[in-house]
Amino acid sequence: MSSVKVAVRVRPFNSREMSRNAECIIEMEGATTRITNPKMPASAKDAIKSFNFDYSYWSHDPSGSLFHGQDVVYQDLGEEMLQHAFQGYNVCIFAYGQTGAGKSYTMMGKGEKDEGIIPRLCKDLFVKINEDNSPESQYSVEVSYMEIYCERVRDLLNPNAKGNLRVREHPLLGPYVEDLSKLAVTSYADIHDLMDEGNKARTVAATNMNESSSRSHAVFTIIFTQHKHDADSGLTAEKVSKISLVDLAGSERAESTGAKGTRLKEGANINKSLTTLGKVISALAEQSGGGGGGGGGGTNKKKKKGEFIPYRDSVLTWLLRENLGGNSKTAMVAAISPADINYDETLSTLRYADRAKQIVCKAIVNEDSNAKLIRELKEEISRLRNLLKAEGIEVEEGAASELGRQISTDPKSPGGPLTIAEEAVDQLQENEKLVAEFTETWENKLRRAESIRQQREAVFAEMGVAIKEDGETVGFFQPKKTPHLVNLNPDSSLSECLLYYLKVGLTRIGSPGANIPQDIQLVGSHIINEHCVFQNSDGIVTLKPSPDALCYVNGRKVTCDVTLKTGSRVILGKNHVFRFHHPEQPRERLDDSIKDEGKLSPGSGPADWEYAHSELLEREGVDLKLEMEQKMREMEEQWRREKEEASQAFQQERKKYEDQIESLQKQVMEQSMTMSMISSMTPDEFNQEEDLYVNPIFEAECNWTEREYELASWAFSKWRIHQFTSLRDDLWGNAVFLKEANAISVELKKRVSFQFSLLSSTLYSSFPPDLLPIRDPDEEEERVPRTVVVVEVQDNKNNASHFWSLEKLRQRLELMRHIYNGGGEGFDSPGEETLLCTMEQNPPPRCSQRWVHLSPNMQRLELMREMYQNDAEISPSSPDSAQDKQPGIDPFYDRFPWFRRVGKAVVYLSNLM
Repeated sequence: MSSVKVAVRVRPFNSREMSRNAECIIEMEGATTRITNPKMPASAKDAIKSFNFDYSYWSHDPSGSLFHGQDVVYQDLGEEMLQHAFQGYNVCIFAYGQTGAGKSYTMMGKGEKDEGIIPRLCKDLFVKINEDNSPESQYSVEVSYMEIYCERVRDLLNPNAKGNLRVREHPLLGPYVEDLSKLAVTSYADIHDLMDEGNKARTVAATNMNESSSRSHAVFTIIFTQHKHDADSGLTAEKVSKISLVDLAGSERAESTGAKGTRLKEGANINKSLTTLGKVISALAEQSGGGGGGGGGGTNKKKKKGEFIPYRDSVLTWLLRENLGGNSKTAMVAAISPADINYDETLSTLRYADRAKQIVCKAIVNEDSNAKLIRELKEEISRLRNLLKAEGIEVEEGAASELGRQISTDPKSPGGPLTIAEEAVDQLQENEKLVAEFTETWENKLRRAESIRQQREAVFAEMGVAIKEDGETVGFFQPKKTPHLVNLNPDSSLSECLLYYLKVGLTRIGSPGANIPQDIQLVGSHIINEHCVFQNSDGIVTLKPSPDALCYVNGRKVTCDVTLKTGSRVILGKNHVFRFHHPEQPRERLDDSIKDEGKLSPGSGPADWEYAHSELLEREGVDLKLEMEQKMREMEEQWRREKEEASQAFQQERKKYEDQIESLQKQVMEQSMTMSMISSMTPDEFNQEEDLYVNPIFEAECNWTEREYELASWAFSKWRIHQFTSLRDDLWGNAVFLKEANAISVELKKRVSFQFSLLSSTLYSSFPPDLLPIRDPDEEEERVPRTVVVVEVQDNKNNASHFWSLEKLRQRLELMRHIYNGGGEGFDSPGEETLLCTMEQNPPPRCSQRWVHLSPNMQRLELMREMYQNDAEISPSSPDSAQDKQPGIDPFYDRFPWFRRVGKAVVYLSNLM
């Protein structure tokens, strides 16, 4: 038994992290990896977390002395796993980490200089095979390449594989992929070509965090078989090793990657499979830890709970079941980012790897078991045939597949005894495929691999793509006479790997949905059904774009026929970039062609994808810049003009409203002063019209006719009985008096407040007589209003509340003014003395005869006493019951009667008994 070997590798900063001024939070010392929390102070207890692994690779600073490159990673992991494979063990290496952390770079590498673990391991595999010159030893290598995309398995090496492959499980072989291509190879060149073709078919897309993010899990499997003949016994021993090299898709967060639509669905499936893988690793780690404990009851219970491993929750974990805690030597590479902005993802990856190193695998040497397996399969096939024969179905050898198709398409097959036959035929078909696969000779495997290769080339040839070898040259075939297009891609590994022949005559380019079959079919944005035509006549190639098609040649949009020269950059639509090659046409220097067009080079270097796009932007950017500047000037001028107009309109409206407000304020103030003067006058003073101030509003001359007077009188009588209009006038006309009374109360520190209130007359609660308004003597009939405006007096001194009529408010306000102006103690101002003299000269009619012999102060006190005189009995419990004996009464307070009617009620006589 051996545990999973875990290595952690930190990559350099990428362009996204450098643009955001990210800081490194990873430290490595030996096999220990430390991560610092950027959100916590450095002195905090949990700011730094340490993890111990088998290997810690510092690949952050390429210029540093402690830098670990691809060769160091392969020497520690790849060579050890290759040695285990030669010993007969199953081995597995898989890379895990967030998207853009460097998993694909570690496993596959980039170019020939920075090859990853997979190319180096395949190369060393054939190096060791070629070094063994023993005649007793024979080796065979088969490869398969599949991807798990959105929980569906696809074969990357077989172009004829339609749809998704089924994942099945055999009692002895375990989980396997049905009909997955296993191609025999004889050299590293064969593996390299198959791997390159598979990478082109793999699902890759761009996200915010990674421009070429793997959107699927890739599993590259090598079946390595060793045949060693024993001359003494005459038997041939066979060892079969399964080398699984897994490049997992990166874990990601939707808000970080900016995934939407299909990318979001892909990310959800990726996270689902990785979450299941995490659950499997945690369960295996717990099971391995529980197995080493004592044999107590509690330990057995915990072990029982951890026995279920959720392999089947995901296709990835189901296929890797033997590599995780089973018969395999497994190594894991955890790729992490050094940036502080990826702290959460990096910490999650380290914890993931820390759990994985606790898994214990039980690897065994895979001895020759094919003969036994073939014998058991043949016995099972014989039993199934006998079972079908008992059901009345004769099955010849190799005819199970045809019989299965007949039963599946027969409408009479469902139900009855044929259900058993269907199951038997399905199992028979499966076993015959396995027997045929195991008993297939090596020559037949090579012929089948060659046949599939030819089929693949034929399929690509129908699409206009050439992927053929030329002699001993490894790569893509460059024709010697035929002009062609070469694709350009932002990923250097995918650039210049597709060739599109331009045959003699017309070569049509468009989408697959065109009515006329297109010679070269392109799919993407702004590609119309019949996009353009390339005409090859007498060695001269002319591009003829369709009227509505987007076609660019050397950065310029073309709408008419253009003759192409070798090295020309052609952009179709928005995403398809090509470089035109004509073998018979002499190649011109790129600088000379640009000089002839009168433009400067957008950048040094070869005419790759970046050059083509920068050229396009520079050619179109001049016109766009001028147009943008002109638009900006027009918008600024329009904004300035609209701003001035709005400012002028605002100032005019503001002045207009200010004048109206000032006029209204002046009118209100004049009317308020008039009402205040009228309320303070005696009845005799109303005869002096020359001293009365009249509001200019009422000074206009009236030239009404008799008919107009009658209409005005009728309208006025209707208006008087209108309840809400009269209430509004009462409130508006007496608001000044109420405000003045409250102000005097506050100034004199009286514990009294006044406010308006509305009282309504009901059947059982009528108005007190003193609250009814004064009736106009000219009115013919007495109208009792339903609602009147009164003044509610809140007496906080006596904890009482009572109501005053509006007339009583004005009378009390006059007395309040005298007290406020010092009239209670003496008159200090000439205004008060004049007002008192006026009262002495014109005393009230009903009291002037009785109080003529009294002094002015005593006359005012007697007037106040008479105003507050009440015939009802005074309450002896009143707090001011002795107030009668005092020389004066405070106009802010009222006296309280012993009984006061508050309403009417109907009472049954029985209730009074």
